Amino acid sequence: MTATKQPRKSKNTRLSKAHPPKSPAFETVCRLARTLPGVEESTSYGTPAFKVRGKLFARFHQDGESLVVSVDFDEREEMMSADPEKFYITDHYRNYPWILVRLSKVRPDELRDLLLGSWRRAAPKQMVSSLHGIGR
Repeated sequence: MTATKQPRKSKNTRLSKAHPPKSPAFETVCRLARTLPGVEESTSYGTPAFKVRGKLFARFHQDGESLVVSVDFDEREEMMSADPEKFYITDHYRNYPWILVRLSKVRPDELRDLLLGSWRRAAPKQMVSSLHGIGR
């Protein structure tokens, strides 16, 4: 009879970078995202994420301090120019319509608008048109 190896437990009790701490900003993102129709909680690159009908619209960045949301390229450039402390990209996102948002720098109303805009880009047109007065 062969013995099966048991997985080793990590002695490191710190949170992994792939799992952001449950900060007030983290909780705010979750609360806001959950108000949107058809939202599914998932993961992306090992971090908590939100999808609509299987399409990603927001995820926590592995740095544990930023949120990744989709934006139009032109809008992204304007946002980064206007407030580079709040909005930025890494080389990974250079050719993709996504932006990183430093959660410590964004106001809840901005966060709501960013999530809604990203959700609108990912959601089916019928679902978007069924919204009544949310962020129009």
